[in-house]
Amino acid sequence: MAADSTSQKKRGVLFDVDGTLIDSSYFHALAWWQAFRREGLDIEMSAIHRRVGMGGDKLIESLVPDCPEGMQEELKSAHGAVFSTFWPTLRPFESVQDLLAACSHAGLAVGLASSAQDRDLEVSRHILDAGSSIDAWTSSNDAKESKPAPDILLACLDKLGLTPEGAVFVGDAVWDVKAGAAIGVPVIALTCGGISEAELRDAGAAEVYDNPRHLLEHLEASIIGKLMTGERDA
Repeated sequence: MAADSTSQKKRGVLFDVDGTLIDSSYFHALAWWQAFRREGLDIEMSAIHRRVGMGGDKLIESLVPDCPEGMQEELKSAHGAVFSTFWPTLRPFESVQDLLAACSHAGLAVGLASSAQDRDLEVSRHILDAGSSIDAWTSSNDAKESKPAPDILLACLDKLGLTPEGAVFVGDAVWDVKAGAAIGVPVIALTCGGISEAELRDAGAAEVYDNPRHLLEHLEASIIGKLMTGERDA
């Protein structure tokens, strides 16, 4: 979905959702762990967590090479079912609404570049409660290939009417950084998803902050601030 308000906006910020705006990365890891256990697969939680942020298909392929297609579908279904039990527990990180509002009020288009299932995204948008600060959003239905492929970012840019040159992406995983790099969109990485600053910088993150509140405190000095002032031309 894209709102009419984006028609005059030539620059914008894309935000990943899980682990970036909502404190959910470890819940996803636990949901995948339980899904694997249901199929008799004993996968270490730490190995799962490091892959959260990939598309579910690639996460499975990475951890269970040559996984039969039928089992893949069972794993995805089980992950979704377990994760839904955590919905009442999920919370946005501190200052998320203020961060989204600050970007919007500065004249930037704001998009949720999410590859979540539609029902999970609907819950996330309710949790964020960001109202008119969000101009467009995506779900898994908008991308042919999942992260680290850049498809979901391209879909979100298209909905916002933006080019990669006029955008910044905010994420929390190495896979977010790689997706941004694939299309030339600089990535601000947040460590609140559980990935270290060193790993995120090694992957190519332009800037790293602790969480949304930390980014908001340094917003004017960040590369988002450069978008706001036009220093980074679209």
